[in-house]
Amino acid sequence: MPKSILLAGGGTAGHVNPLLAVATAVRQKYPDAAITVLGTREGLEADLVPSRGFDMRFVPRVPMPRRPTPQWFALPSKLQSAVTAAREAITEIDADVVIGFGGYVSTPAYLAARKLDVPIVVQEQNARAGIANKLGARWAKAVTTTFESTALPSSQVTGLPLRAEISALISALENNPEQTRRAAAAELGLDPNRPILLVTGGSLGALRLNRTITQVAPELLEGGVQILHLTGKGKSEQVLEDLSSLDPIARADYHVLEYLVRMDLAYAVADLVVCRSGAGTVCELAALSLPAVFVPLPIGNGEQKLNAGPMVDAGGALIIDDSLFTENWVRSNVVPLVRDRATLGRMAIAARSVGKPYATARVLEVLEGVAGWSSND
Repeated sequence: MPKSILLAGGGTAGHVNPLLAVATAVRQKYPDAAITVLGTREGLEADLVPSRGFDMRFVPRVPMPRRPTPQWFALPSKLQSAVTAAREAITEIDADVVIGFGGYVSTPAYLAARKLDVPIVVQEQNARAGIANKLGARWAKAVTTTFESTALPSSQVTGLPLRAEISALISALENNPEQTRRAAAAELGLDPNRPILLVTGGSLGALRLNRTITQVAPELLEGGVQILHLTGKGKSEQVLEDLSSLDPIARADYHVLEYLVRMDLAYAVADLVVCRSGAGTVCELAALSLPAVFVPLPIGNGEQKLNAGPMVDAGGALIIDDSLFTENWVRSNVVPLVRDRATLGRMAIAARSVGKPYATARVLEVLEGVAGWSSND
């Protein structure tokens, strides 16, 4: 009997990347399985999912207000439309199982699956679960989490499913770390024999990181450090302006890009990463044994600080509040650290101690158990 699965999630890379990791794993193990992804037209999934060759079904975007607002009055009708669309998608492929990754689209998927008596699996990325996954966990046959501290009923810790390119990089680094670093450095125009600092605020960038690092650029460059700075889309102009007074020779070691599709190349060359602490970033760095300086996003429900906790507690990363990430702090902490190979080596070992490089396979095992699948069928 043909296998079929519906995956629901989207809006941000934090939801879409683990969804794609699981979808890819299902396709690799069960090439004949019907794989459908439920998403919204406004989210990243609208572009990323079809580009990976997966079937896409859309539902209306239905934000769930956290407190009473005028939006509450329109919620029932909007949600019903989304549930109807989700039910049609589940019925169309006769799904064996529905797995949700959170975000607006997961709520209607969970509601539709419950009405159709289709088993549900929840995958929660963050240390603090979102509204959709809290709801889905009430009816789920299995709940998988990234962090031990996540408070969801009957959950099991699997780690975060990693993108295929990150899994491939883990294998490459295990087999030949020096060759992998040199090949990536050649692609990016960097010297693999010198320290490399990766700075990234994610696809949207982070103004605090951008401004602070450029202000400390002279000290970093004088110490022989190369900087790979991913500014975020539309934010490179200000960074380049801030760097305009640098000595031209030193400036050649400061590499500015708005965005890098091949993040695996950046990770392959980095000795230290300065970044936000979304669940995906934290888990990828831990699995790759990459030391980090985490500057959690100062808005939201505080999940980014919680996400970073295990890696920081293990000694694999530093953490600093956004408001305290100043020039003086970077001069005192980041400038000496990126040149300290012994300390970075100890941090790398500590980071790996909390990493879960095989999370995708574990989540797939959970799915197989809930759906009753066997590769021998």
